Amino acid sequence: MSKPIQPANKATKQVALQPDVEADFLLNGGAPFALESGATLQLVSLRYVVYGKLNAARDNAILVCHGLSGSARVADWWQEMFLNGHPLDPKTHCILGINALGSCYGSTGPTSLNPETGTHYGSDFPVVSIRDIVRGQAQLMDHLGIPRLRAVIGPSIGGMQALQWAVDFPDRVANCFATGATPLSAMGLALNHLQRQSIRLDPAWRGGKYPLDQQPAGGLALARGIASCTYKSPELFTERFGRKPNRSGDEDPTRSHAARYDVAGYLDYQGRIFIDRFDANSYIAITRAMDTFDLARGYANEHEALRRITARVLLAGISSDWLFPAADIQALSDRCRHAGVACNYVEVHSHHGHDAFLAEAESWRTFVEYVARDPKHSSGEFKHTTEFAL
Repeated sequence: MSKPIQPANKATKQVALQPDVEADFLLNGGAPFALESGATLQLVSLRYVVYGKLNAARDNAILVCHGLSGSARVADWWQEMFLNGHPLDPKTHCILGINALGSCYGSTGPTSLNPETGTHYGSDFPVVSIRDIVRGQAQLMDHLGIPRLRAVIGPSIGGMQALQWAVDFPDRVANCFATGATPLSAMGLALNHLQRQSIRLDPAWRGGKYPLDQQPAGGLALARGIASCTYKSPELFTERFGRKPNRSGDEDPTRSHAARYDVAGYLDYQGRIFIDRFDANSYIAITRAMDTFDLARGYANEHEALRRITARVLLAGISSDWLFPAADIQALSDRCRHAGVACNYVEVHSHHGHDAFLAEAESWRTFVEYVARDPKHSSGEFKHTTEFAL
């Protein structure tokens, strides 16, 4: 396995909590790992971290699944859950983070060495599904001696994993909390396609066989810029940028084709800082995993899949999220309840769009506290209104 690209730490006033354990786990004891796509990976490893320790009853483990470009180091990107009366308390809970298969932060992915060729997988890395990712995580839980998770929590693609856990391993999940997560709509699929195309059209793409230090930076930066639009909302862009010229430099869009408006400067900046910490092939692999998320696959239909869930489920929509519209998440919660699932839906009112779980993370603490409680001392219903104004 190649040395992973290092994730950027979220800039805060407090240094992120360091994990008690950070290690790698070899799936199948080193034997091949079969994927839903029909492909097989050799020598598959998962990078994981642990904050806190298992208690004697082994019932205090909480798995937090990261978003698209996040990492296993949960306290780096969701510090608010670990601060000042934090709901994820390593003194009480055993909190786990696992880097997703296909990512570039330690687990096997396109930047890893293919043992069959001795070179990096690159674009030869096969399609990995959310179910594949979760099956690997379940093996790690076995290795760590965790029979049942008190909660699986995740935003975006992490929420997809939380839901897949609840369906595929119903006896191993007590609580499931997913925010901004449903199967992607046609619009979501279209936007992911355009991001991948921007990478592939970069001359440095080289069919996905580029050296790791010469990746298609322009295409990846453009993909990140497109994604940044989907993570925010029109209201936020209007409030922050309006029609002002770019704030850095003397730029006048009425006089020069090269001059930018402020929102363009922001998007260019987001792309520029992203290319140093993420890999283009990994971006393609992870967005494809998002595309293919479908709880019905492998079961007779979605209803039969949802009927398997025994966990309490909390689904959160964000009012200004147009990548995963709140109405789609509420509809999924309705289908869960119709299937007999103890499911609650909450809607967060925010101008921050899909990224609200990061930009206004403090407001997610109530939800995390709800699913992190000891089930023996927690009721089955969420004791708050279904709408939260931030």
